[in-house]
Amino acid sequence: MSSVPDMLLANEPIGEVVATEWQPITLTLVEYPKGDLVGKLLAWISLAPLGIGAGFVALILFRRDLHTIVFFLGTLVNECFNILLKHWIKEPRPMSRTQIWTEYGMPSSHSQFMCFFATYVLLFIFIRLHHINNSNSARFERLVRLLVLAICWTAAFLVCFGRIYLLYHTLSQVLIGALVGTVMGTLWFLLTHFVLTPYFPMVVVWRVSELFLLRDTTLIPNILWFEYTVTRHEARARSRKLVSMKSQ
Repeated sequence: MSSVPDMLLANEPIGEVVATEWQPITLTLVEYPKGDLVGKLLAWISLAPLGIGAGFVALILFRRDLHTIVFFLGTLVNECFNILLKHWIKEPRPMSRTQIWTEYGMPSSHSQFMCFFATYVLLFIFIRLHHINNSNSARFERLVRLLVLAICWTAAFLVCFGRIYLLYHTLSQVLIGALVGTVMGTLWFLLTHFVLTPYFPMVVVWRVSELFLLRDTTLIPNILWFEYTVTRHEARARSRKLVSMKSQ
């Protein structure tokens, strides 16, 4: 009796296996020229928007900060706007591929997303953080902020360049995507900073906000240091209490 691998090698149908047409998830499928190490590296880098999106989901689940939630909503609005533009302009990509998320390429969603993200981070650091903690910022803190900006914009450039190099978009499609993303990032930051942020203290006291443990950390300039000191203080207090209970 033939085994399953033997039947597959013999191209013999087993129920619906051979007849079924298999479809990949093209959202994560990136092609590059075989043997091209630069193309392979750029293909991996082009997955940066997915990594950023996963980071947003993790932050929202474990931090529940309103500003992070609004920032993430901005990326979704930016992506929806990109889809609308693509189906309105209907400009094809430079190279036809059988496995592609969408056949239209104007504007590039990757370049639009990365420039939206990098622009928002830039404005957040130089306006929001500078406004809260301007002259008191330590030199190390400033260097960290500059490093974050350098990483964001370097990643944005590499993703944009990779979309052209891998023939997923033309130069004009990437440039228009970058321009739209920059404008959208600026507008969303201004909306968040001047319109939505003043309402955060009211939102966090809503019943549903308390149910989902939503919080507003707008007035805390260094949330990492704040959480570290609060956690350390609480841990020491509980440790002293435990020692006191054991000694009784």
